[in-house]
Amino acid sequence: MKMDKTLLLIKHEFSTTVRRKAFIILTLAFPVIALLAILAGQVVPGMIKPSVTAEKIGYVDSVGRFTGSITRGNIELTPFNTEVAAKNALVDKDIVEYFIIPPDYISTGLIQRYTLKNEVEAGGATQAVIRDFLLGNLLKGTSSDVLDRVKSPMNIISTTLTSTGEISTRQGGFAAFILPYIFSILLMLSIFFSSGYLLQGLGEEKENRVMEILLSSVSPQQLLAGKVIGLGASGLLQIIIWLFSANFLLKIASASFGNILGSLSVPPDFLILGVVYFILGYLFIAVIMAGVGSIASTQREGQQLSTLFTIPVILPIYFMPLIMEHPENPVVKVLTFIPITAPITAIVRLGLSEIPAWELVVSILILILSIIGCFILATKLFRTYLLMYGKRPNLKEILRSFRSA
Repeated sequence: MKMDKTLLLIKHEFSTTVRRKAFIILTLAFPVIALLAILAGQVVPGMIKPSVTAEKIGYVDSVGRFTGSITRGNIELTPFNTEVAAKNALVDKDIVEYFIIPPDYISTGLIQRYTLKNEVEAGGATQAVIRDFLLGNLLKGTSSDVLDRVKSPMNIISTTLTSTGEISTRQGGFAAFILPYIFSILLMLSIFFSSGYLLQGLGEEKENRVMEILLSSVSPQQLLAGKVIGLGASGLLQIIIWLFSANFLLKIASASFGNILGSLSVPPDFLILGVVYFILGYLFIAVIMAGVGSIASTQREGQQLSTLFTIPVILPIYFMPLIMEHPENPVVKVLTFIPITAPITAIVRLGLSEIPAWELVVSILILILSIIGCFILATKLFRTYLLMYGKRPNLKEILRSFRSA
């Protein structure tokens, strides 16, 4: 009978959540926006005509070995005999800027640039043209192949090996990072919205006195389990829809972004661990939200209190540069073990490098134990404060209830 009531609550919470307009919009928003972005990537480049307006840049050679007038794209370098002539041309708008190659350039490498624009530094295209011009003159007489190689001296391709010297199935780079990063963002959104629905539902039922009717028919444990599992199932459905749509969208996008997407692959172990960390991450946040909802006197107060726990969830985002560059850093490992930061940290690390099995086991075990502990505490809060209206208990009262409940 108890199991029947719990299953009934799970079905009710699941069906209520998946019929919410906000849930439907959020679930469909990701694939629709991604599809529009792919279509825009195919259509917009053909509609945009490249600018053909030529920009003339003057230069004055005080060394005596830099000559020629070259054009790269829409930028043309034009020589001037004196700085006065270059300055007059700039004032008259015949050129957009000019630079001087001083007599000590060979020893210092300094270039003095003059422009009418108020800017931080020269644009990338401008710097590239000036750099190519200087290299071409410095290496005058060198073969074109060598000159091209000097301008672009290396194109590194990295290969990751296992500890036994075999080529690893996980290779780093952009392709390895982007999917775990996107998945971690989607996981975070799904956890937030699912647990947010839980907090919102508890607040509404508490304010409308529906909670009194519910607790007259079911126990606090059944109510908490039914709400947490039902909403978690809706979040898992959301993640599954996103994963299936991502697979479909990758096939469509490969026609336009084949160079990038051609190397994208989703290892089966990543999918399995991703689902595991979603379930555990959601359960951990959900039981915390349930405890917050039980002690909050109003729905608004519950949302304010929930920020104390939702902010730490996104902490790994701020450590993303460290996770990307040094996934084995002790700080990153600690974030993998902390229950509230473990899901996102572990997902991103899985895409960048191999995580030792013992770290995954410890991380998952800590999450499971934390969920059990928080569930017990949340049940005690449910039993004590769910029917309390108009007054939020202070910390001393909450701690006393843990000991006596």
